[in-house]
Amino acid sequence: MDRIGQVAVVVPVHNEEQHLARALSGIRAAANALQACQPGVGVTIVVVLDTCTDNSQEIAARVAAADTRITLLEVAFRSVGKSRRAGIGTLLAACPPSAGAASRRLWLANTDADSCVPADWLQRQVGLADAGADAVLGSVEPDPEGMDPEILRRWHARHPFEENHSHVYGANFGVRASAYELSGGFPRQRSHEDRALVEKLRRRGFVVRATDSIRVLTSGRIHARAPHGFGAYLFAMGLEPAVAVEG
Repeated sequence: MDRIGQVAVVVPVHNEEQHLARALSGIRAAANALQACQPGVGVTIVVVLDTCTDNSQEIAARVAAADTRITLLEVAFRSVGKSRRAGIGTLLAACPPSAGAASRRLWLANTDADSCVPADWLQRQVGLADAGADAVLGSVEPDPEGMDPEILRRWHARHPFEENHSHVYGANFGVRASAYELSGGFPRQRSHEDRALVEKLRRRGFVVRATDSIRVLTSGRIHARAPHGFGAYLFAMGLEPAVAVEG
């Protein structure tokens, strides 16, 4: 298996002025940690600004001015799936056309603008890739700040932190570029684009590793940006009737 030589992080953004600075700070720290222990691995960060009408563009531009690894891409999709696909497409277009080996050594790390990755986020993904994984499915944990405690309790009851879990989160997902290309990439859909890609990867026989050794903190908001995304899932969970517990 080819060892990873380049990492590209893709972050779709739609009106995330409250969370974006923290998200980018976490990604930069993870990139610094990776390059400190593996100086030969290059890192690129693509921030895909999708129809932003708040201060997200200004925040991203300010951070990008201080870090040459960051590139900004403006699109008008109002779609997480299309934004992810566009960001990765920009990266792959910059690779040499004969990059069979290059695409096997390129790792595409995905997160969200309302999430904060841990410092070892990229180190763990690259380590698993170098050990043979074609895709890595990490865990997420809703940020309890400002979140309804009952919804948080229900979420934890249904999503135990464990290895080989069955969940797919776009906020914590990595894939080898060659596997991404051969599987057709993220579909152009407004939600569940991550699940659809993972299904295609598995059907093609790629090695998909699900792990709780990489955990990302994500917003616990219930006003959804994607029609069937994480926020909508939490909102629906809150509408469920309470279940009495026998004492």
